[in-house]
Amino acid sequence: MGQITLNKVTKQFGDVQVIPPLDLTIEDGEFVVFVGPSGCGKSTLLRLIAGLEDVSSGQIKIDGQDATELAPAKRRLAMVFQSYALYPHMSVRKNIAFPMKMAGIDRETQNRKVEAAAKVLNLTDYLDRRPGQLSGGQRQRVAIGRAIVREPAAFLFDEPLSNLDAALRVNMRLEISELHQNLETTMVYVTHDQVEAMTMADKIVVLQKGVIEQVGSPLDLYKEPANTFVAGFIGSPKMNLISGPQAQKQNAHTIGIRPEHIGISSTEGAWQGVVGVSEHLGSDSFFHVTVNGLADPITVRASGEIGLHHGDKVYLSPDLTKLHRFNDKGLRIT
Repeated sequence: MGQITLNKVTKQFGDVQVIPPLDLTIEDGEFVVFVGPSGCGKSTLLRLIAGLEDVSSGQIKIDGQDATELAPAKRRLAMVFQSYALYPHMSVRKNIAFPMKMAGIDRETQNRKVEAAAKVLNLTDYLDRRPGQLSGGQRQRVAIGRAIVREPAAFLFDEPLSNLDAALRVNMRLEISELHQNLETTMVYVTHDQVEAMTMADKIVVLQKGVIEQVGSPLDLYKEPANTFVAGFIGSPKMNLISGPQAQKQNAHTIGIRPEHIGISSTEGAWQGVVGVSEHLGSDSFFHVTVNGLADPITVRASGEIGLHHGDKVYLSPDLTKLHRFNDKGLRIT
């Protein structure tokens, strides 16, 4: 079991409250991602769950048991950090076995669990190597293996892919998702990368200044953002947010339209503009268009075969059935 419940949890550093009263339930077996910009409190929240930071007030329960005052080692949680924190003089086998050795587990059990974890993580051929002989992705898998052998109630990941290059990030993202499917264990994952959040999570928790802005599945947040912050944060490229006369026509303070929901033409459309920067990605192209009467450029997603260039005059046609409307407080209008 791995249900984690936070009841009115707060955190203060001196006179600064970085986590206002916060309620959240992470169900057993869920893959939950905390996402938000730097300084939003996501890593602090993870450390509160792990017991690496003391809560200022409130209660943390793990499987219904009060864990607020428990030491980290007694919470049955395993944390994987951004830095691999491996012992360079030890083999992969000994690194993975280390927490079991410290717990006094017998050698036979250690070996069995190490072999099982290595098989799951495709590390069997590397057990006798040292960390310095491994790639960044392999070292991160060793760190995950060290967590697996503890058989925790939940895994806590604190930006584990930040030190990897782009290709390795994609591979490890897939491997961690596959690991979750195989182990069926609760995983809580912190990242500032909303693409990681969208592709990995069962449930996303969007944070800003320690406050939960929205909780939901990736598609829920993408299709029905609760406010302009979530609308502008979830999605790559981000949603276009427009205020002024165009929004007032839709009885809103601000309207939002995603880049893929705007047609672009060189002959006709609702808004006239000029192509600025173009980003060609092969199958897709992103055009940043300066539109007459709008303060900010509009980003449009189109087929990679459209032959538009910097300075071209174009017309944009937003799909009015895909508009998102927000009031003067930035909240979604239903």
